[in-house]
Amino acid sequence: MSTTSHIGERIRELRKIRQLTVRQLAGKVSVSTSLMEKIEAGNRNPAPGLIAQIARALRVGPDRITGQPYMNGAETEEQAQAVIPELRRILLTYDNPDDLVVAPRPLGVLAAEMDHVTQMRQDGQYVPMGPLLPGLLSELTHVALGSSGREQQQAFGWLARGYRATNSLAHKLGYHDLSFTAIERVRWAADQSGDPLMQVTSAYLKAGAMVRMGSYSSARRVLEGLTEEIERLAPEQCLSEAHLALQGAALLKLAILEARDGHPERAQARLDDARGCAALLRQDTTHYEMSFGPTNVRIHEVATLIDSGDTEQALARLRAWGAEQDRDEWEVPDTLAGERVSHHYIDVAAARLAEGDRAGSYRDLLHARRVSPNHSRFHPTLRSTAATLVRLDRQQDDSIAGLARWAGM
Repeated sequence: MSTTSHIGERIRELRKIRQLTVRQLAGKVSVSTSLMEKIEAGNRNPAPGLIAQIARALRVGPDRITGQPYMNGAETEEQAQAVIPELRRILLTYDNPDDLVVAPRPLGVLAAEMDHVTQMRQDGQYVPMGPLLPGLLSELTHVALGSSGREQQQAFGWLARGYRATNSLAHKLGYHDLSFTAIERVRWAADQSGDPLMQVTSAYLKAGAMVRMGSYSSARRVLEGLTEEIERLAPEQCLSEAHLALQGAALLKLAILEARDGHPERAQARLDDARGCAALLRQDTTHYEMSFGPTNVRIHEVATLIDSGDTEQALARLRAWGAEQDRDEWEVPDTLAGERVSHHYIDVAAARLAEGDRAGSYRDLLHARRVSPNHSRFHPTLRSTAATLVRLDRQQDDSIAGLARWAGM
């Protein structure tokens, strides 16, 4: 395993290029000098929100900090990035596509295949999903541009889903420029789908990208506008399940935003609002591919505590909920989308490491890998947590090193 390219070393190199001292960089992102020193040494991992802050302070993109895209052992084995050039071409020619060799298949067939792709996206199956996207997007584009009326609107609706899957693939693999382009294509297709909730979804995706980049004020305006728009769209202000799911998803994204922006009390207020939406639903749902319900509210409650730096309280919350399941700690139901479950355990693994529980951190990383191996393998937090576990392991446990090698390090 290479030990020369962890997040801390990349931060140190960029800091020196910008001619900043450790103290100066720490001051720019409002953390202690000792914490920044630990991060640069590779003994502490910065949370996603802090990575965005550090990237802005160093005037680079977050991908420069995380080292994405990862062209390494994992890529050699799975070649997940091989589809990226074709997707770039298709997104560039979205309104003037290349000719097809054969006529596109009927919309019903394409819709069924896209429905399968969207399920793969939610489960984090990026490696098998990727090769399906270029051909499917090309056919749907021709159907959408070559039809009219209701069929055209439906084709654009499915095309928006395809662009969303492209956004997820690009984002997870670390191609953020392509991810941003895909989000704009979601908006383009959604605007022509005749479905206002699909338009809401496209704006939600753009706000999520803003949060990842640390553009909190812009994202806040978009998300707060969406919560008002969803209520306006509901007939007689009676929110359907789909309206509630989108409203709840926007509120949860706002909670994460406020936690990362240093406003834990605002994050709690947003969580309370989202909890109200989930209480009306009373079950976990996936309307418009939004994983929302009581379970996802709990996941975000833990995530906001972690992003706020209160890892001790986050783990305490898991223990308190575990009593309801007659377990030591709360376990996410298997029925939730694989990517969402995997993401949760990666977050918790990072929190355990921050609290000094290396064995528990390693255990959660393994859980994340079992649930969604593709998602886990390319997740920067899993990679940085695994790398830190290796550096801190005095016994040189090969199982821990093996996990890092599996992630391509």
